[in-house]
Amino acid sequence: MAVSLDDVHVAARRIAGLAVRTPVLTSRTFNSQSGSTVFFKCENFQRGGAFKIRGAANAVLSLPSNIMRNGVVAYSSGNHAQAVAISARQAGVPAVIVMPDDAPKSKLEATRGYGAAIVIYDRLKEDRVAIGERIALERGAAIIPPFDHPAIIAGQGTTALEFLEEIQDLDALIVCIGGGGLIAGSAIAAKGLRPEIRVFGVEPENANDTWLSLREGKHVQIAPPQTIADGLRAQSPGKLTLPVIQELVEKVVLVSEEEIRATVRFFLMRMKIVVEPSGAVAAAALLHGKLPQGLGRVGVIISGGNVDYEVLASL
Repeated sequence: MAVSLDDVHVAARRIAGLAVRTPVLTSRTFNSQSGSTVFFKCENFQRGGAFKIRGAANAVLSLPSNIMRNGVVAYSSGNHAQAVAISARQAGVPAVIVMPDDAPKSKLEATRGYGAAIVIYDRLKEDRVAIGERIALERGAAIIPPFDHPAIIAGQGTTALEFLEEIQDLDALIVCIGGGGLIAGSAIAAKGLRPEIRVFGVEPENANDTWLSLREGKHVQIAPPQTIADGLRAQSPGKLTLPVIQELVEKVVLVSEEEIRATVRFFLMRMKIVVEPSGAVAAAALLHGKLPQGLGRVGVIISGGNVDYEVLASL
């Protein structure tokens, strides 16, 4: 694999001054309803409101100085955008972010607030990768991709590294899947620290590119997905992330839009925390019986908490 446990440890040291160590919370009500003893790694309390700062910071801060000085370019619906903007500001270099015109307003505003220039595109008609590559070529800037890069994967793996340092006897780890950077890095870290741990992935039913790819045994690309989980709208898993998922993840399951909404409501009303729909996907699989019974002590990564207040109110 392109990333090792050692790479994750190096990433943890590199990003220590930028990413924060997020809390682990529990809920007796969730335990009762899910039938497991569940621990939540709350990346909704992370800098920038999501786990993405881990990978972005590792990628930006590992760039050679002669490349970094021309700035960075990224494409994202929001959380990676904010993470790259924060990391670039920390490094003292400019950032340009390509964002879809239907990105959540809160994520657009936050990205601008962190000092990045934003280029808007039509997600249904235009190719964000092509736009990003053109801008990077014009500026001589480095592209910081959202998931399919060794430094991104290693950085995201620090989420599970911290998790298992705090809760060492987890029997299973549940992670949402967009492009696969978080689950790939987390699986590498978790399996490296605790080889017997079971790792499961979760996708929205409407954004099931990884589920389909695993079923077909090859990369499958879907049409731009329509899901409330805006952070999980990847159309295909990464070339680097899919092989890791195939090797280290036991199973990928799907959750419905209403199951995602219900889980966001649970976090808000019962645990008093704001979790974005993408961040609730992994927990939704447990809460709604999509995973094997008797998992024991289960770790769930809440990937983020950046949600527009209009969307939150509508739930």
